Amino acid sequence: MKRRTFLYASAGAVAVLTGGSLALRRQPGHNARAESFEITRTEQEWRRLLTDEQYAVLREEATERAFTSPLNEEKREGLYHCAGCDLPLYSSETKFDSGTGWPSFWAALDDAIGTKEDRSFFMVRTECHCRRCGGHLGHIFDDGPPPTGKRHCINGVALAFRPATPA
Repeated sequence: MKRRTFLYASAGAVAVLTGGSLALRRQPGHNARAESFEITRTEQEWRRLLTDEQYAVLREEATERAFTSPLNEEKREGLYHCAGCDLPLYSSETKFDSGTGWPSFWAALDDAIGTKEDRSFFMVRTECHCRRCGGHLGHIFDDGPPPTGKRHCINGVALAFRPATPA
């Protein structure tokens, strides 16, 4: 629980210092990935396809402010897709309320995400990204519910929800 308190305090301090805009924003054009992905686009193509907030999160590994995503309250059955390439990533069956302010899941769909070590902000975390386009999604922590014990803490702007039964 102490790690979560530290993260909240750190994110809050960054939010205050940045005027409440996207917290933990990286430098423009920054992309730490040296991997290649099935879907690749130029920076200009990504900027045309995504909103400014989506671009900052998916392409520059920023973090949206906690408790701002409407997906936190999404309760319908369906799938959460990558906002960058529309790959299905998470099922509503694995979603849970973590109380952290970001959509949380205890597992991703098979072959949906990739991971890498993230040593930013004086800690070691597991970053997760879309395996098809490389878009940054969030981080995975070891404080989730059974059966996996994992918490995939995902930026809502990185996701597009597709209900199982259209309204």
